[in-house]
Amino acid sequence: MLFNTLRAVRLALKSLLLHKLRSGLTMLGIVFGVFSVIAMLAIGEGASAQAQAQVRQLGATNIIVLSIKPPEDSTSNARSSGRGPSILAYGLLRADYRLLAETIPTITSTIAIREIQSEVRHLQNTLNARVVATSTGYMEMNHLELSAGRFLTDQDERDMANVAVIGADVAQRLFPYESPIGQTILLRSFRFTVVGVTRSRTASAAIGGSMSGQDFNKDVYIPLKTFQTRIGDRVVTAISGSFSAEEVQLNQITLQVGDTKDVVRTADVVRESLGRNHRGKNDYDVIVPLELLKQAEQIKQIFNIVLGSIAAISLVVGGIGIMNIMLATVTERTREIGIRRALGARQSDIISQFLTETIVLSGTGGLLGVAMGLCTPVAFLGIQWIVDNVVLAGSTGTSEISQLFGNMQPKIAFWSLPVAFGISVGIGVIFGIYPARSAARMDPIEALRHE
Repeated sequence: MLFNTLRAVRLALKSLLLHKLRSGLTMLGIVFGVFSVIAMLAIGEGASAQAQAQVRQLGATNIIVLSIKPPEDSTSNARSSGRGPSILAYGLLRADYRLLAETIPTITSTIAIREIQSEVRHLQNTLNARVVATSTGYMEMNHLELSAGRFLTDQDERDMANVAVIGADVAQRLFPYESPIGQTILLRSFRFTVVGVTRSRTASAAIGGSMSGQDFNKDVYIPLKTFQTRIGDRVVTAISGSFSAEEVQLNQITLQVGDTKDVVRTADVVRESLGRNHRGKNDYDVIVPLELLKQAEQIKQIFNIVLGSIAAISLVVGGIGIMNIMLATVTERTREIGIRRALGARQSDIISQFLTETIVLSGTGGLLGVAMGLCTPVAFLGIQWIVDNVVLAGSTGTSEISQLFGNMQPKIAFWSLPVAFGISVGIGVIFGIYPARSAARMDPIEALRHE
């Protein structure tokens, strides 16, 4: 049995090599079809892995409550103080923080956050940074690491100390030639002593429609009570001679639950509690990373199916090319078929002969396609270079796109290698059956008369 199989494969290779160029061109359809299936799935896996990693960084046992600014035309929360600007008061309250921390037993830890954009200065060096007022647990909850110094402590909070921990980019910009530790920075006319520097980390992309991307390298962290005492809840902005003011007590409350089984139930309780406090105001949102992670996994499956189906179309086109060539081959070898039938070959022998040739053709193309698919990460580097240096060259406002595209790396799904190869062989069998049956059904006498 094995000898007959090897003999059939050897004869098939001999027949295909008689027309090297034609066989090679026919094989290309399968090669690029298999490559596109593997590459598409690798890009889908890479994008999905990046999204899931960002969601996991938020914490599967965390519940994130965010303040949401009302629409610009909303005046329900605005109040005027006579000559001064109208004040838009919205978002989470310190009373909300106390309510959630003290009344929900499944919550094990809580962190309150207040943040603003502000200019930070050291001597002549300035930088527009995100000032984050928080507590000591912020570092662990957001997976931050220190490159120098320390993070905020409970003592800093109690003393309302003017201390700050700065991000890697802030340190590089304000202190390019010296260590930031022990130096002072100027923030809204207040001096803060730098006690720590966080290690550089990749910026996170926006998740869904509720959470914007965050660049932790441009952050300045100060104690929450220090912020409330020095800066306060109200922020006044002057634009083109007009003034606007916002009053926000907390921008975010991060709650940590002891067990993932309690996350969804606790989130429902949080929504109900805040709903009573805010009385129908849509100035907050509750984000559950565990739910986002499940959605990301579902989107990954859909993404793989869609991309795989699109890429599989090229395999079908390659199969049509194989059928076309094999039909032409049958016509060219009509006399050979007649001679074989006259010498006693059965219809099954003729079918086996042509099917073997088709399988060898598609199988070889499949192997070459798999080899090309393994080089997808290298090919993607070339695409990234073209995007950065040709497509986005000289463009403005594309840094976020470039950063997001640059951070994404294709991840080869190794299960796709045998699947793509198997599909290529299956395509060869399916599209080779009709030519093989056409050859086997020829009348031997008519085939011998064929010129």
